[in-house]
Amino acid sequence: MPKRRRPPTGIELRSFAGKIDGDNDSQVAAIENLIAAGAKGILITANDSRAIVPAIGKARAKGVLVIALDTPLDPPTAADVTFATDNFNAGELIGQWALKTLGPKAASAKIAMLDLSVNQVSVDVGRDQGFLKGFGIDPGNPAKIGDEKDARIVGHDVTAGNEEGGRKAMENLLQKDPGISLVYTINEPAAAGAYEALRSVGRDKDVLIVSVDGGCPGVRNVKDGVIGATSMQFPLLMAAKGVEAVKKFAETGTKPQPSPGHDFFNTGV
Repeated sequence: MPKRRRPPTGIELRSFAGKIDGDNDSQVAAIENLIAAGAKGILITANDSRAIVPAIGKARAKGVLVIALDTPLDPPTAADVTFATDNFNAGELIGQWALKTLGPKAASAKIAMLDLSVNQVSVDVGRDQGFLKGFGIDPGNPAKIGDEKDARIVGHDVTAGNEEGGRKAMENLLQKDPGISLVYTINEPAAAGAYEALRSVGRDKDVLIVSVDGGCPGVRNVKDGVIGATSMQFPLLMAAKGVEAVKKFAETGTKPQPSPGHDFFNTGV
C-alpha cells in the first residue's frame, strides 16, 4: 500500500517504491494508480528512464504535471521538467579526487567500474563517463558505457544499485584481475558491497573506492574509511522543490522551468 501524508503545504502526498533499482513494473502501476486517483502532479525517480516513458505519457495526456527527480527520462522531454544534480559533473568530481589522491600511482591504476544496469540509463551513463573524464581517461562516446580504450580499465559490471549487487560485481572483477586498485561505484550501497568483497580477500585497506550520492549511510562510510570520497547530492531539495512546484501548478497552472544555462533544474553537487 502507498504511504499517505499531509505535508504543511496542505496537499496530500502519496509515496510509492519499487522492490529494487530497475523495477519498472511497480512504477508503471504507481502511475496508473495516481492517474485514477486524480493526482495533479507526479514526482518520479525513474527505475528505467526509457521503459517508463509510455506510462508518463499517459499521465501527461491527462493533464498531470510530471517532474523527474535525480534521473532524467530518455528523452528528457518526456517529463515536464527534471530536478536533478548534474550527474556527469558528480562523476567528474570524484574522478578528479581519485586522480589527485592516487598521485603518481594513477598512471598504473587498475580500475573496476561498478555501474547500475545493462540498460545504460542516463544517471548511470552520466556518472560513469564523468568519472572517466575526471580521472583523465577518454570516455569515448560520452553517451555510452564501456567503449573506452584505456588499458587501466579492468572492466565494467552491474550492481542494480544495491549492496548485494556491488559485492557480486566486485567479486566478478576481482576474478578478472585480483590487482584492482581503484573502484568507481554508481552509488554508496554498491560501494558498501564492493568493500565487503574486498575485505573478504584482505584487500579492504589498499583499494580506493569512490562513489556518488551523499546518503546518510554513505557519508558514515566515508567517515569510517569504507569509501574514500563521494559526490554529495541533495535529494531532499529535489523533492521539496518538486512538491512546491506541483502545488503552484495546481493553484495557478504554472509549470516549473529549467535553471538558466541548463535543460534541467539544477539542485547542485
